[in-house]
Amino acid sequence: MCGIVGYVGHQAATEVLLQGLRRLEYRGYDSAGVAVVHPEGTLQVVKAAGRIDHLAAKLVQEKPQGHCGVGHTRWATHGAPTDRNAHPHLGGNRLVALVHNGVIENYQELKTLLEREGYTFRSDTDSEVIAHLVARELEALALADPPAAPLPTEQLHQRLLAAVQEALARLHGTFGLALVFAGHPDLLIAARRGSPLVVGIGQGEHFVASDAASLAGWTQQIVYLADHELALITPQGFQIIHRDTGHVTPAVHHLGLDAECVDRGPYPHYMLKEIYEQPEALRNTMRGRLNTDEASAHFGGLNLSPAQLRSVRRIVITGCGTSWHAGLVGEYLLEQLARMPVEVEYASELRYRNPPLEPGTLLFAITQSGETADTLAALREIRRKGHPTLAICNVVGSTIAQEADGGIYLHAGPEIGVASTKAFTCQCVALAMLALYFGRLRDLSFAQGLQIIRHLHQLPVAVQQTLQCDEVVQQVAKRYHQCRNFLYLGRQYQFPVALEGALKLKEISYVHAEGYPAAEMKHGPIALVDEETPSVFLIPQDHVYDKVLANMEEIKARGGPIIAVVTQGDERAAALADAVIEVPEVVEYLQPVVMAVPLQLLAYHIAVLRGCDVDKPRNLAKSVTVE
Repeated sequence: MCGIVGYVGHQAATEVLLQGLRRLEYRGYDSAGVAVVHPEGTLQVVKAAGRIDHLAAKLVQEKPQGHCGVGHTRWATHGAPTDRNAHPHLGGNRLVALVHNGVIENYQELKTLLEREGYTFRSDTDSEVIAHLVARELEALALADPPAAPLPTEQLHQRLLAAVQEALARLHGTFGLALVFAGHPDLLIAARRGSPLVVGIGQGEHFVASDAASLAGWTQQIVYLADHELALITPQGFQIIHRDTGHVTPAVHHLGLDAECVDRGPYPHYMLKEIYEQPEALRNTMRGRLNTDEASAHFGGLNLSPAQLRSVRRIVITGCGTSWHAGLVGEYLLEQLARMPVEVEYASELRYRNPPLEPGTLLFAITQSGETADTLAALREIRRKGHPTLAICNVVGSTIAQEADGGIYLHAGPEIGVASTKAFTCQCVALAMLALYFGRLRDLSFAQGLQIIRHLHQLPVAVQQTLQCDEVVQQVAKRYHQCRNFLYLGRQYQFPVALEGALKLKEISYVHAEGYPAAEMKHGPIALVDEETPSVFLIPQDHVYDKVLANMEEIKARGGPIIAVVTQGDERAAALADAVIEVPEVVEYLQPVVMAVPLQLLAYHIAVLRGCDVDKPRNLAKSVTVE
């Protein structure tokens, strides 16, 4: 969850770290801090509760000097968001400073041990335990093998690396770590187990970050650390060491992003920028994957042959939050187009269950970040049972992308707003292409396949047209933004969109909202209906249109305000509604993509009118790497 950045090179470390933290603030923003090694060797630590601006103000006053350091922006797991709990944390007598993303499960046991040995804790975090453990190993090493003469730099670095390895061996849990050391103004060590880290390669400088996108504009060459790997990094180069196998020859990847990709541009918020990026993101997701010669979809990374995929008898889709909602859309798509039995499971539940999975079961794990802890654990459990696993993911080199047997990259571009928008619609399109592919392997005809391809090609234009409803949505938001409760109602393909619309509103405006199948409203939720509780109906002209109209009548009869998202020109639904938002007509199985857009805009504008921080909603962070 937290944002980590590290630098060693020729630039002023404080400036690099601060800029990196601003790019990573979406990963956590309740406190922040930096540790910089002074050229004379002392550790300078500055940290502050609150947003990055609070830290920036302190840095103007304190001005740490040096060319090597680490920074951190926090999403709290242990301890309140205060100055004392902000990272970096110091170990021993200011021997080491570190930043940490993850959770140490045995920290209390280790803390008790260290306190008995005289170590003083100055925070309520689990992370401080790691700093003291590393200092303890350094002190033990110096006592056991004091050098007769000053050691060469290489040997000193190896002693530090050995101390870190010994400390990490005692930890239970997950971590992404970056460490700097007193007396070593040209050395950075990074380590990973379960939380993402990448090394950025420069000319006479190197970087560490918890998200590769944050390195855009600094470097185009990156190395993804794998679990149980450590990196020993200097301005001149770096070494990767695996816990079990020793030195590793790293695979260097091209980042393929420039600084503009992670800037807001003319938009006031990342979320609004990403909503408006959806037409192009959808094109990128589909690019090169629709084959008219075969009337099918083509995927280069599934790593399973058509014969193996044809033998699949059941698909399990797992994910969390927005990705779980996309999975529900996928269930409808695969059942309708491919006639495949599909189950959609919350990853947090699937990982601890022991469901009977017969031969021929295939797991799809859906995740924007590729680092979601529960989704990763569910994938590992299903792989352990011997079933093939595939991922639908937006981040190249992420843990889930590496550990799945194969998968599909969304190519939606960086999504920085905490509330997911373009990832959801791109996930829906990726699932539509999968349904086309599986359908063509089974019973879908050539003509049907071509028709689906035509509909998919037309979709980005329809989404572009849908964005023209923005002004209407703003007026709806002005009318209803003070309401404290909303219902979102839809049937069939629109039920998952109702869930997603309610989630968006909750996430960024802190307004209570619930999504339901429209027909289920009368089995309980209708008791909530009053003149202060708007019902948002998703009512395209599909095969259950008349049924949903009847549900609208039930709300109308009880005095509840109705906001209707309708197909352009629909006068019947408009006559029942108090507010109407029109979207273009598209084929039924692609309606979730266009219907989601006005709900994203509605949540956005309500949040703005309520004075909420849209991109950094309270208590949330973008990449959920803890349980």
